[in-house]
Amino acid sequence: MPSLHFCSECNNLLYPKSDPQRQTLVQACRICPYEEVSEEKCVYRNDLLTVTREKKGVTTDLGTDPTLAHSNIPCPQCGHEDAVFFQDQSKRKETRMTLFFVCVKCNHCYTDSSVDDTHMEE
Repeated sequence: MPSLHFCSECNNLLYPKSDPQRQTLVQACRICPYEEVSEEKCVYRNDLLTVTREKKGVTTDLGTDPTLAHSNIPCPQCGHEDAVFFQDQSKRKETRMTLFFVCVKCNHCYTDSSVDDTHMEE
């Protein structure tokens, strides 16, 4: 894994730079002329995470939030017919809008069972 290197002359950070004459990668100081041949061949590594699916977030005390709208979709856990709902915060264009419901009685988080949610993670 790449690590930070510092100049042995002025203690400033060394930056990766190509040396076309030697055809190699060097770590060079931007303040003084010091440079050293880099032992590492990796300059930058970008690990891409897999695309996440919609999932239920933290729902602590959402049932008492006065700014959320209410719905009469029954809770699958306790059957109570009062729930607040909020929209999924996903920014991806290829997914449809997902509404999450939180029962005001038991604080259970669920989606509307009449909508196909086979792509949802529990």
